Amino acid sequence: MQDLFELEGVVTVVACGSLTEAARRLGVPKSTLSRRLSQLESRLGQPLLHRRGNRLQATEAGVLFERYSRQILHLAEQGRQAMDDLKEEISGELVIKVHSSCIRGWFPGVLQQFMADYPGVSISLYSETRAPPAKAGQNEIWLWVGDDPQCGLRHEVLGHWPRRLYMSPDYAQRHGVLRHPQKLPEHVWIDRLSERHHALLLRHEHEGEYIFQPLPSRLKADDYILQLDAIANGQGIGVLPEYYAEAYLKAHPGRLQLCLPEWRLPPLPVGLLYSFGRQPKKQAALLSYLRQSVPAEWTMLPAREG
Repeated sequence: MQDLFELEGVVTVVACGSLTEAARRLGVPKSTLSRRLSQLESRLGQPLLHRRGNRLQATEAGVLFERYSRQILHLAEQGRQAMDDLKEEISGELVIKVHSSCIRGWFPGVLQQFMADYPGVSISLYSETRAPPAKAGQNEIWLWVGDDPQCGLRHEVLGHWPRRLYMSPDYAQRHGVLRHPQKLPEHVWIDRLSERHHALLLRHEHEGEYIFQPLPSRLKADDYILQLDAIANGQGIGVLPEYYAEAYLKAHPGRLQLCLPEWRLPPLPVGLLYSFGRQPKKQAALLSYLRQSVPAEWTMLPAREG
């Protein structure tokens, strides 16, 4: 029966082709590594390595042995991690950056329940409107609204928010009801800062697609609540997630109405940003909690909106 050191020794020597370099990587004297490999070859009854020029290379038996050694070492590492997970408590501080659009509604309730289920966890919560800079946020979890910001973190989409054009009944009464997106440039536009300068793609079931480039907006908000209030107060037309508009209408009936109700925009991704690789147990627990708590309507989109 071979021990893991001998297996790691074979894998390392084959990888670097040098006994001296392999001993350096493993942090052992060269004489110790050489002796252990010789003992291994004696037990196996055949050589695993031979010298060609100034490099050590695997023999036919060595190639086969190295392949199985890597598999065994990988399984041993998985076993070690599993044992670490069992003894690791879900406790300590978690840093969560939350897109300002998610500060109200679904997320606060999920976070409250998570903290109730894991009393050893403390949360540092930050509201954000801008994506993390490249290579930042490696020990953080971001709840992000929008496309992948390409910031060096994994982007996992949880669901989508369908979006529509909205205005207030008062604005509609003063400016008339729109029949086609071609008339949008004639109206005041209420923009979000993160969406400025972006052309909008509108889709109609029968008329196809129409691309609208909004004119510069005199009022730009960095938060859906601020933008929504401006629209509801009759200051112009803007794009809102149905999720936000419907919640607002429950609290303030009659303050909003659809503009161009037969036209839709591509849905807005809602997801997570977090580091690649294995997550600490407390972060993995929160990620799992968020995935399981996503509202069903976020994951059920009409085929034409996907």
